[in-house]
Amino acid sequence: MTQITVDPTDFRKAMAEFPSGVTVVTTLDENNAVVGFTASAFSSLSMEPPLVLVCPALTSATYPHLVRNQRFAIHILAADQQDLAMAFASKGADKVSALDWGMSDLGNPLLKGASCVLECTLWREYEGGDHAILIGQVQRIDRAEGGVLLYHRGKMTNHAVSEIAA
Repeated sequence: MTQITVDPTDFRKAMAEFPSGVTVVTTLDENNAVVGFTASAFSSLSMEPPLVLVCPALTSATYPHLVRNQRFAIHILAADQQDLAMAFASKGADKVSALDWGMSDLGNPLLKGASCVLECTLWREYEGGDHAILIGQVQRIDRAEGGVLLYHRGKMTNHAVSEIAA
């Protein structure tokens, strides 16, 4: 079989052509401090049971905590939360120390102002190259009205709520 090699830069540019929502995934570390990462690799998976998937890099400092805790919250960011997305996209242990958050009844750290929050338990974990594929079973949903933050061609943009009914 012939080995096909795809240039990583070309692959990244090709994937940037697909607009995606911006999410922040949070859990707690062993000291009960909030840890998390910004993810555009997020998708619904199943209605019954309600499953979603999110894909952290294997090198993510948050990844081991997600697996250890077996629970996490996925925040679909509101249109005005680009600063929050950038904070969680950065490296370093103190990146979120000044953020406004609270603890849910299910034991997940929740960030204020998200368009939607899905609280999940870890249902399955799979290998996915340089990322893990984590499947979460949704335990609780909290939705708000308003626009969402989108990521397209390396930039985050505000996506207003459409007035047209689907």
